[in-house]
Amino acid sequence: MAAQQTYRLFDVALKQRTVLSPSLTRMVFAAPDVANMKTDGPDQRIKVFFPLPGQDAPQVPQGEDWYARYRALPEGERAPMRTYTIRALRPEAGEVDVDFVLHGETGPASRWATHARIGDRIGLLAPDAQVADSSQGFEWKPPADVQRVLLVADETALPAVAGILEDLARWPHPPQVQAFLEVAHDADVLPLAAPVGAQLFWLAREGAAHGQLLQQAVQARVGPLGLRAAEQDLAEIDIDQDILWEQASAPGGGLYAWVAGEAGAVMAIRRHLVKDCGIDKRAITFMGYWRYGKVLD
Repeated sequence: MAAQQTYRLFDVALKQRTVLSPSLTRMVFAAPDVANMKTDGPDQRIKVFFPLPGQDAPQVPQGEDWYARYRALPEGERAPMRTYTIRALRPEAGEVDVDFVLHGETGPASRWATHARIGDRIGLLAPDAQVADSSQGFEWKPPADVQRVLLVADETALPAVAGILEDLARWPHPPQVQAFLEVAHDADVLPLAAPVGAQLFWLAREGAAHGQLLQQAVQARVGPLGLRAAEQDLAEIDIDQDILWEQASAPGGGLYAWVAGEAGAVMAIRRHLVKDCGIDKRAITFMGYWRYGKVLD
């Protein structure tokens, strides 16, 4: 697979941790080898491997067939792996930032991040700067002539959206931007760099169901757009068995949508954008970053 050729494992140590909000913490990882890491997009995906109890660092197989050997390991011997986003990369300093959502002892990532101390080691499967080919591990690929951007995300996709907004802010003539951002608490609202005129709608759950406020806000503020999209078939995806993931393949009336978060909410929002708003489904990148009650690597 291309991702296995363009990605490789980096052994890094925690250098600094910064509390961004009650639910979000930024981890700065460092190692000299990070000078050979790259990022191809503002929502660059990486895999993070966490050590098992009693280990100083995660033990991950190496080589081209590493993933098959990794999956073949008994669960009790396999380093937990989760998908994250590079928030910032400073190869000249040998540093990479990854933002973690803290939700207690409910999973290996949050558990590790809650208790991690300076010097603790993890593994990052990240793009190799020594390989010229693109990692293809990013989904922010808007058409050059895009006129309107719609971003929808919960806190798991907030690092990616923050990077996307920063990217848009550097455009000489940025498009119109609407961003709907759901977080756990009012105190999780963060100052984000964004293009002039961007509309950012922060939605604090404060006990509401995951994705509920996102769905309601998108339905209330994004209505029929007058687009003449042909009747479109939206195949149902079993989000309890399959990963919900599809990249936009064509612009739709100048609009480009990027939607990520809990898979059930993403499915409902996609259905509204296509069926109720008339947006061409090929203009929507939608990703189930996680599924309530399920573990997705």
